[in-house]
Formats: sequence, C-alpha cells, structure tokens
Amino acid sequence: MAAVAAGGLVGKGRDISLAALQRHDPYINRIVDVASQVALYTFGHRANEWEKTDVEGTLFVYTRSASPKHGFTIMNRLSMENRTEPITKDLDFQLQDPFLLYRNARCESFLLHWVVLHLKFGQVFKIVQCMLLCLHLVSVAMGRVSILTNANV
Repeated sequence: MAAVAAGGLVGKGRDISLAALQRHDPYINRIVDVASQVALYTFGHRANEWEKTDVEGTLFVYTRSASPKHGFTIMNRLSMENRTEPITKDLDFQLQDPFLLYRNARCESFLLHWVVLHLKFGQVFKIVQCMLLCLHLVSVAMGRVSILTNANV
C-alpha cells in the first residue's frame, strides 16, 4: 500500500500510483489529490434509490497533458473495471456531506461515499470546483478573443 500523508501520497507511493494510472491513460502527468477509499453508487430510477456499484477503491484527481486537462479515476479494488471521468464544463458536482454527487456529460448520476475519511470530501470538492472554474474562465476568455478577432475581420 502506498504511503499517504495529510496532503495525499508521498515519494515512491505517488510515483507508483502515477505509473499505475499512466498504464490506463498515458496522458496523466500529475496526481493532484487522493482519497484512499471511496465507494460509487448509481441512482436506480426503478427503485428510486441509490444502489451500490461494483466500483470501490482509491480515488485519484489528476491533470493530463492532453484534452481534457483534468480528470478523476477510482482504481477499483473489486474488479478490473476502474471508473474514470473527465472533468469538463459538462460535469455537475455537488457536496452533500457525507456524500459527493456528480452527473457526467452523459447525464448519468453518481454518488461517491467516503468509506474511511469523510473530511476528504470537502478538499476534493474544492479541487474539482477550481478545475471547473478554470475551464469556465478559459471558455469565457476564448469567447472574448474570438469576438475581438472576428470584429477586426
């Protein structure tokens, strides 16, 4: 098991985890934050309740050298199928302590439950919110550049 400090993985633990993530996605270049144990739930519309999936493990929030520039992955301990989501402007993210809810670009709703440390949710939520804000600001800036460029034509 990799060493974990208050700020996440350290030293060789971070290097080993980064190498494992890069086997799935070679464009991952930096781990931003880690939560050691999360469980993923999906909303069952027939039963009208959250249902546990077979995805449970370590959550990694990272940056990538290609687009999309940010993402997160749950390295699944229950099967070989990991859960990976790009962090794009289409991602809807809400903190409802002790849960983190998100809806992806395919309008699928999910709930993350911190199995070990609930305090980590707020930290990961803030990081993802900052990434989403940066995407929005870049989008707004690019729109302004486009308007200015087109006005000069």
